[in-house]
Amino acid sequence: MDSLEKKYEYFESRIKLAEEGSGPNRIRKQHDAGKKTARERVAELLDPGSFNEFDKLVVHRSTEFGMDKHHIPGDGVITGYGKIDGITVYVYAYDFTVFGGTLSRANADKIIKLQNMALKMGAPIIGLNDSGGARIQEGVQSLAGYAEIFYNNVRSSGVIPQITCIMGPCAGGAVYSPALNDFIIMVKDTSYMFVTGPDVVKAVTHEEVTKEQLGGASTHSSKSGVAHFVADNDEQALMLIRELVSFLPSNNMEQIPVVPSTDDPLREDEELQTLIPADPNKPYDIKDLIHVVLDDRNFLEVQPHFAKNIVVGYGRLAGQTVGIVANQPAHLAGVLDIDSSVKAARFIRFCDAFNIPLITFVDVPGFLPGLTQETNGIIKHGAKLLYAYSEATVPKIAVITRKAYGGAYCVMSSKQVGADVNYAYPTAEIAVMGPEGAVNIIHRNKFSNDKERQKLIDEYRETLANPYKAAELGYIDEIIYPRQTRTKLIQALELTSNKSQQQPPRKHGNIVL
Repeated sequence: MDSLEKKYEYFESRIKLAEEGSGPNRIRKQHDAGKKTARERVAELLDPGSFNEFDKLVVHRSTEFGMDKHHIPGDGVITGYGKIDGITVYVYAYDFTVFGGTLSRANADKIIKLQNMALKMGAPIIGLNDSGGARIQEGVQSLAGYAEIFYNNVRSSGVIPQITCIMGPCAGGAVYSPALNDFIIMVKDTSYMFVTGPDVVKAVTHEEVTKEQLGGASTHSSKSGVAHFVADNDEQALMLIRELVSFLPSNNMEQIPVVPSTDDPLREDEELQTLIPADPNKPYDIKDLIHVVLDDRNFLEVQPHFAKNIVVGYGRLAGQTVGIVANQPAHLAGVLDIDSSVKAARFIRFCDAFNIPLITFVDVPGFLPGLTQETNGIIKHGAKLLYAYSEATVPKIAVITRKAYGGAYCVMSSKQVGADVNYAYPTAEIAVMGPEGAVNIIHRNKFSNDKERQKLIDEYRETLANPYKAAELGYIDEIIYPRQTRTKLIQALELTSNKSQQQPPRKHGNIVL
């Protein structure tokens, strides 16, 4: 009996040692920096009592540079599985209190094991990053570990959702695993992502930059587009992950989640009747339309601070997850440019990979002209958006609210690139270009004053810049009142629920997004 008790006591001491990490002093420093510990983060992310930890007692196998004298169970990363609102997810969290959360070969093996299990079981995988990068004392072993993690990221892409939350430093090769994931969440003031830090930048390019300027949450959410969400603190970041997971299927073979809704599917909203201004040049906020149409007016916007001229995100219609893509007339008149094209294209491809229907609201005057756009590749980047819509086989429903001009009309889920159901409001203007520009070309030097020019503009608008010509040709399935939008979208989703479309056999398409 004594022998058995001793075995249990020894076991408990090993577990306690693993859970203490580097001890109370390092934990205190973590809290003083405004950050939770890895275990606290995991506990807050998952449903209470649902976490099951793997490899809790794993230690590194390095002997160089005195590492043979320092062994802490777990070795700087926590791995395991649990539930978010009853949905099984796999989680790994770097523990900054243990060797600065650096990646050893042993740590990499823990993460790789978890990735393989998540892929095999068809469940989302979530990484909570707070790490000093590769463990220098291990040299190539830690680098090899990163490379294998990247390889698994690619294997899992489009098969299971991959989410990373940056909650501390993330530098060097460590940034590429998050970049290969589907979504990146960053925490203000405490998280950073960069290939090389400020000191290296100064040494090589002589530029003086702060960590925040180089790779802070603000930089990556508004300028680079690397981050999809920004949270004010750890708590908000973890709640964002929980909300995001609620919209997604666990893998690419599952149907999208359906949440019981009390919001009337036949609800009509009179406020939409006056949302689109009579003046075609007057802006309005497309998010007002999106919120009104969706169940309970709940919309989770993705990349809200980047490329604001296009809006993407998730909501529900009759309890069913949908992906929203919408031009934003309130920013740059909703014009398409490089950043907005890439932002929307990647979002569309994710939705297509995970069977999420696409709802597109169109109000686009065209592509942004100018030397900067052309020399930076608007042709190839704009083509990515066209490619994504054409490639997608999920239900695609589009509503033209106002302008749909030129090539941008084609790109934004037109009937000709595979949209299943196309609606238009009576306010829609579908044409090669706007009436003003068209008149200048068609009637060049044929009008003597502004009054005559305006008459020609009105004539063009009446003849071509309206939804009726497109409806006569069958390019628009139905012209609807704005107040009917919610009901019509739900009916279209029901219509397309059994959609089956196969693409020609191929290894993969030849475009990089």
